[in-house]
Amino acid sequence: MRTRLAALLVPVLLLAGCTAGGEEGAPTTRDRAAQSRPSPFADCAELTAAPAPSGTATPVPTDGGTPLPELTLTCFTGGAPVALRDVRGPVVINLWASWCAPCRKELPAFQRLSERADGRLTVLGVNTRDTRGGAQSIGEDFGVRFPTLVDQGEALQRALGRNAIPLTVLVDGGGRIRHVDASGALDDARLTALVREHLDVAVPA
Repeated sequence: MRTRLAALLVPVLLLAGCTAGGEEGAPTTRDRAAQSRPSPFADCAELTAAPAPSGTATPVPTDGGTPLPELTLTCFTGGAPVALRDVRGPVVINLWASWCAPCRKELPAFQRLSERADGRLTVLGVNTRDTRGGAQSIGEDFGVRFPTLVDQGEALQRALGRNAIPLTVLVDGGGRIRHVDASGALDDARLTALVREHLDVAVPA
């Protein structure tokens, strides 16, 4: 009976998200090797840059939603830490880890969203409970280029009251959370629909 229950739980966990199995800990040989290679991810400096010129910015909603948590995280590429509340919206935040199978499955779709958005919104990764080597290898292998923050203490997950990853947070132009999605690996169509529904941003197919 126990064997049968265990077999049933495995696909459920894969569909719902990852809650264990992280690679966090002391630096590994892969971590040290990763430090000698350029980061695949974009720099974070543009995340808090001045708003786009008049006429190209997305209208800022004035009601509803909750503010992003008051958290400051480090950028994968280094440089100044980033305060989440200073990130210019609209932004789609994806919490992920290299050891999480649904995260790996959906990361290419987030990269394509960042390319298709063409300035309409920002895609921001938050790498959690991971090793630097693991995260960098996934970025290199999957061609992930959007800026990525590091949150090894799961501070953002705790602030959102969520346990599993992947986790997608849709934030409007005023820095307010409009939707948190924990349904599992997202594809291009689902991401496009979520962005349109919750951020009122139309991204080309």
